[in-house]
Amino acid sequence: MHITQLNHECLLHLFSFLDKDSRKSLAGTCSRLRAVFEDPALWPLLHFRSLAELTKDNFLLGPALRSLSICWHSSRVRVCSIEDWLKSAFQRSMCSRHESLVNDFLLQVCDRCPNLASVTLSGCGHVTDDCLVRLLCCCPRLRALRLENCARVTNRTLAAVAAQGRALQTLHVDFCRNVSAAGLHRLRAACPRLALRAEHSAAMMPDQPQRGAAAHGTAFRKLLPR
Repeated sequence: MHITQLNHECLLHLFSFLDKDSRKSLAGTCSRLRAVFEDPALWPLLHFRSLAELTKDNFLLGPALRSLSICWHSSRVRVCSIEDWLKSAFQRSMCSRHESLVNDFLLQVCDRCPNLASVTLSGCGHVTDDCLVRLLCCCPRLRALRLENCARVTNRTLAAVAAQGRALQTLHVDFCRNVSAAGLHRLRAACPRLALRAEHSAAMMPDQPQRGAAAHGTAFRKLLPR
């Protein structure tokens, strides 16, 4: 029996065991398998290990997506976490190549994936409060939001969770230095049933207002491992 003789449900099941690149390659062999690749039911879960993967065309965003994770573990994450005014020209150039990738991708998720239930973002130093607020508004079934080392996340995201995250059951804001103890306290008071974790966040050095050249020592300290 040839693979194309299988019914659509069987093909979906077979495709589910393949990674994104393998699915894309197989879809290029005939229109029948292309239709399987383009079926939103094939894509309930997406995991990305680098920001470059977000720019590929080997996946599909659709209403079937339930779980999304973007986990970028790279030495460049430390550079992304430095305040923009403290970065050198080289560091700014490095960040300019990818600083909008995650935000732009999440905006597409907001438009196409209303049934999203779980989001994990790790090492996404450029993701903003604005983007996360929109995610909470556009994905009313979101039950788990896990953020780690997202330097631009502030108490504004916590306030949005209290106001918009009606279905949210779990929130992690680990190593998010601009989340304060006061913001966490307000969220716990507003949402006592929320499983909230904030490992090291309130104890980290938050962003500082722009000042003299001596402040570059702060940027250096933020690059050092703790």
